[in-house]
Amino acid sequence: MTATVSLSPTPEDRLSSSSPTSSSLRLSLAHVGAAPALLDGAWWPRSRDLGAELPILTAVLQPLWGRITRVTVNPTHWPVVPRKVPVAGHVVKVGWFLAEQDPHELLLLSYRTGRWDLLVIPPQTDPVSAAWLMAAASDPLGTSTASRLMEQAARLRTATQTDRSLEAVWDSEGGHGARDPAARPRIPVVMAHGGDRAAAPVATPNRPLGT
Repeated sequence: MTATVSLSPTPEDRLSSSSPTSSSLRLSLAHVGAAPALLDGAWWPRSRDLGAELPILTAVLQPLWGRITRVTVNPTHWPVVPRKVPVAGHVVKVGWFLAEQDPHELLLLSYRTGRWDLLVIPPQTDPVSAAWLMAAASDPLGTSTASRLMEQAARLRTATQTDRSLEAVWDSEGGHGARDPAARPRIPVVMAHGGDRAAAPVATPNRPLGT
């Protein structure tokens, strides 16, 4: 199915401050010859403008995969889906599938080689989450869909934020001093015969050291 979809762009879609170049392409691919996986890699575009982003992506992929002739997306996260995009001297047809295609996935077809599926990382994603997603999507043993990886990344991000919040509370209540090695009493290290370190004495809640 091929169509043109025009939606109102969100504030995130307007975050791109300059036109991207091929030198700034953010792409991670599974190793050549790796066992088949659900995804062949991840692409982190700098905007949601397919007309501007696809030529940069295909310019890098065509020497590796052969001439890209068709691309499909799910229009959920793309404000405009053009019918055709001129790239490197030819035209790539662009189609869309709503229910049939993962909303976080880009499908590319080459008439010579076959099909590839890339996770599309939202442009506004923080670098730490994007790095994790790129590594996970390029894992040749990966069995997660694009949406599943996005859910896992969201959970990891939430867990990290929770840990930081707990750490901040701990520090505000004096926990930082308890973690500071200089603030803790030193436990002497006893050297055993032969220069090996013997186990240091351990204090129990009701038993002081040396008793």
